[in-house]
Amino acid sequence: MKKKLFYIGALMFLITLNLSAQRVYTLQQCIDTALQNNRNVKQQDINRQSKAIAFEQARMDLLPNLNASAGQSFMLGRSLIADNTYKNVNSSQTSFNISSGITLFDGMKMKYNIDARKAEMKASEADLEKIKSDIELNVTVAFLQVLLYKENLQTLEAQLELTKQKIEQKTALVNAGKQPEGELYELKAQLAREEMNLTQAKNNHKLALLDLAQIIELDNFENFDVENFGDILVPEQQLLSAEEVYRSAVQNRPEIKGAEYRLQGNMKNADIARSAFFPSLSFGAQVGTGYYNLSGIPNEAFNKQLNDNLSTNVGFSLQIPIFNRFEVKNRVSASKLAIESSKLDIENVRFELRKTIQQAYQNALAAQARYAAAQKSEIASKEAYRYAEQKYEAGRASVYELYQAKSNLTQVLSELSQSKYEYVLRIKVLELLK
Repeated sequence: MKKKLFYIGALMFLITLNLSAQRVYTLQQCIDTALQNNRNVKQQDINRQSKAIAFEQARMDLLPNLNASAGQSFMLGRSLIADNTYKNVNSSQTSFNISSGITLFDGMKMKYNIDARKAEMKASEADLEKIKSDIELNVTVAFLQVLLYKENLQTLEAQLELTKQKIEQKTALVNAGKQPEGELYELKAQLAREEMNLTQAKNNHKLALLDLAQIIELDNFENFDVENFGDILVPEQQLLSAEEVYRSAVQNRPEIKGAEYRLQGNMKNADIARSAFFPSLSFGAQVGTGYYNLSGIPNEAFNKQLNDNLSTNVGFSLQIPIFNRFEVKNRVSASKLAIESSKLDIENVRFELRKTIQQAYQNALAAQARYAAAQKSEIASKEAYRYAEQKYEAGRASVYELYQAKSNLTQVLSELSQSKYEYVLRIKVLELLK
């Protein structure tokens, strides 16, 4: 008795463990997992960080620099002595220096460089958002595909159960000698066809789950499943017009922002190129000292020499460009071409975005109409099947007519599921394009 209880307890534990191991993901969890695992997101985030470092460095270039140096040299043979003559003795020299410098004016080059690097950083952030938006759309499509196949699977299972019930009823009538055995064979053939369709539906469902798991880059997709939306359609939800979506997209879409930031960056790069026409002024200061030692000759103490040899140097440096082989002029011309190219990029992005939105809107309208038609067809097909079933039960219709009505209903229910999820997808695409 105790051994039996032990086996029952172990079995219950294994069942509980298996159920707990099943991972059921919501759509948002799938999106978050994909964004966390996707290598393109990680690569673009590294690029964004690199641009942020470049921007930070451009800001730090406004600060003065500060450097220290020390040197030690040895001279063998003739060396310069205190009376400014050379003598055949070995000597050594130790030097210490601290220097600092700052640019006072460079034609606003550093200011423009800060603005250019900031624009590049913002463009990189927009590129990252674009990748995330594309991933969200891809995950949503795959997620809805899983739900579609799951709903089709449930529909086929329900239809298969009805066929099994019909077979049980027909078997009882055949055994009682009230019905011919031929119709029973027809029902069994229908059951075999429905079982084959169910097997295909299960395979489609598994492949859809695999596709979703690969998109979100799960290491192990065993026991992986998704959570149903429930009622995924809001009946009163109205479609925004293509123009409304486009106006919102121009203000918010990352590809538009990225193209605009690149234009800003190229405009600042042109200012950087023009700044080379202006003179530059810098200020520098240096403090140095040293120790000099002659072999075989009395020398002043180390600390005393460091104090006596202490020197300070401050000064300004002005550089005026006169002729640079037209290098600056050509850089300015090249930067102007980059600006024109960026303007064309913005126009192309806007054109492609408008075209995408218009196509998405028309697809949404078509999906809406298809879903409405499928709902009407469902009502009619259910009524047709109910009528065929009544005729069959009354002996006024053959099993083939019943099967035909049921097959039509199954097809309509499948069409209804497809149109419903397509409509949801088209709505989601419009939302993401805003």
